[in-house]
Amino acid sequence: MQLAYRALAQALDRREFPAGSRLPGERALAQRLGVSRSSLRLALAGLERDGRVHASAQRGWYVSTDMVSEPPSLLRSFTDIARDRGLTATARLLTRRVRPASYEEAVRLRVAPASEVVEITRVRGLDSVPVCLDTTVLVRDRARALETAELENRSLFALLEETGVHILRSQYTAHADAADAVTAELLRVPVGSPVLIGEEVTFDRSEAPVLLGRAVYRGDAYRFEATLHRGTE
Repeated sequence: MQLAYRALAQALDRREFPAGSRLPGERALAQRLGVSRSSLRLALAGLERDGRVHASAQRGWYVSTDMVSEPPSLLRSFTDIARDRGLTATARLLTRRVRPASYEEAVRLRVAPASEVVEITRVRGLDSVPVCLDTTVLVRDRARALETAELENRSLFALLEETGVHILRSQYTAHADAADAVTAELLRVPVGSPVLIGEEVTFDRSEAPVLLGRAVYRGDAYRFEATLHRGTE
């Protein structure tokens, strides 16, 4: 078992099997690593406990993606989180458009109904592995530079700060859901796979709302950390 574990762990370290990819079938994988199938199964179980691989019912074994870990008390961009983990944040721009704000958006952004907003949708990745479908809605009067800026591999927070908009805090909520067909295709997961949806309103230093964000994360790529304190009676 140790030999099989070591052989497979080293193959994962060398990125022979990219993050998020499906491993070969047991027979082919055992032959490739030069181990028995029984030893391979024990090794896979050990690597699953370590969080490096995971089994998908009737679909085989998959390499775990690099995980976004977000402490609740610290507001950081996706780019900053990736950099702290030694990874490269990537972004593929899907849509960018100017449109009227919906009534709910106008209320949350504290602007007049139907005020113009900039909507940006991107697929965010870690080392080119897609982990998040990110949609951001910004007040156009404060984000005109983003209408033409290069967004493929830039942090929106950093771009805003370059134009004098300094982010202070965010009101953030998260809930679990299942990936629909569009999201599943973009994140390269089966339809119905678990996803975690984070929604936020972000404010600047003057406590004015700047943007609304909605991020849909692969369930195997996101961890929310919290320190909980018991109140005194």
